[in-house]
Amino acid sequence: MSRAARLWTVLGLNLGFVAVLAITGIAAHSLGVLAEGVDYLADTAAIGVSLWAIWLSERPVSRTRPNGYPQATTWAALVNSGWLLTLAAFVAAGAIARLVRGAGQVHGIPVLVVSAVAAATMLAGVAILRGDEADDDDEGGALNMRAVLLDTCADAAAAGAVAITGAIIIASSAFWLDPAVALLIAVAVAVQAVMLLRRVTANLRRGSVFPSRH
Repeated sequence: MSRAARLWTVLGLNLGFVAVLAITGIAAHSLGVLAEGVDYLADTAAIGVSLWAIWLSERPVSRTRPNGYPQATTWAALVNSGWLLTLAAFVAAGAIARLVRGAGQVHGIPVLVVSAVAAATMLAGVAILRGDEADDDDEGGALNMRAVLLDTCADAAAAGAVAITGAIIIASSAFWLDPAVALLIAVAVAVQAVMLLRRVTANLRRGSVFPSRH
């Protein structure tokens, strides 16, 4: 399966859950589920950028672009890393606010069911994207795919953590766990995003794509 086909498949998986997670999060008063929905929406936009970058990188050369767009996929990885950091900040702010003022009631059953299904679906997306690991001839393209893979791994981990939280809430009514888990997910996503940003920046510098100062 080509890189574009893998990305289109994962894009469909994300779009299929955005509305479901948003509705469930509001109905269940769950920040964790809402964070999943925001995450999937951000990933949808990021995958769109990745697909656009792949299209650019495959365009034929022209008089104005004699070298084509060899760094397009690397720049897409940079944009995707930014999405991850933005999402992490958004979720962390909401989680801290709920922890400070006190978490309200969270309905555990819909949180558990929807998040468990979302986690299983995103794990399928991870399996699809991991099939690209052998295609390492294009470092920029590999970084681009790794950014999307990290997004999807974060989706699966977040959904799994929220599902576990839903089960605990059902058993103990520990509503504070919902924003606490959301905060932990935000920190984990931010760490992955920073690591990826370092790799992308190093790749761009080696490619000499930053503007010259002369």
